[in-house]
Amino acid sequence: MIIAIDGPAAAGKGTLARRLAEHFGLEMLDTGLLYRAVGLKTVRDGADPGDAQAAVRAARSLSSTDLEDVALRSEEAAAAASKVGSIAAVRDVMLDFQRSFARTQPGAVIDGRDIGTEVCPDADVKIFVTARSEVRAHRRLKELRARGVDAIHGRVLQDMKERDARDAERDVAPLKPAEDAFVIDTGDMDADAVFAAALDFITSRNRSG
Repeated sequence: MIIAIDGPAAAGKGTLARRLAEHFGLEMLDTGLLYRAVGLKTVRDGADPGDAQAAVRAARSLSSTDLEDVALRSEEAAAAASKVGSIAAVRDVMLDFQRSFARTQPGAVIDGRDIGTEVCPDADVKIFVTARSEVRAHRRLKELRARGVDAIHGRVLQDMKERDARDAERDVAPLKPAEDAFVIDTGDMDADAVFAAALDFITSRNRSG
């Protein structure tokens, strides 16, 4: 079984993906880490993450150890990821990796921004989680401050809106729900309620299928 989970930043994709993977005994891949790693590697190489050639070089040299870097959770890595993620050639390099992972037996939960629409359009389950940008910015602010990062709400919200615009308006694999995705607005829901809604949807599909 392949479960594709998409949505904007801080909507709750990662938490839901981890819980579903544990519940069903499936492997999990956070594709955002792939793009964060490429973006961060590009920056550390002294290049602009919006530079296609530099970003592709970084993508091709990516190793599994790059995905273990604690700096991938930084806002710098997130911003860089949004830029490299808009480059078609970078997405081509990442596509093979993601599709290979999806074939892991007995299945996989993959979260990102274009899993249900581009990476795994034939996924057994497609879920799109979202929330208002103000709600997501507040969540990200709490997360950053919990890690000891001195962040300002206004700046976090502005970064969130700019990233949303880049992701939704890019020419390659723009962020949007797949036509057959189950959409969950997590704005007024806690993690348990989101998990319950997703689980109900999956079990209902299994019964009908």
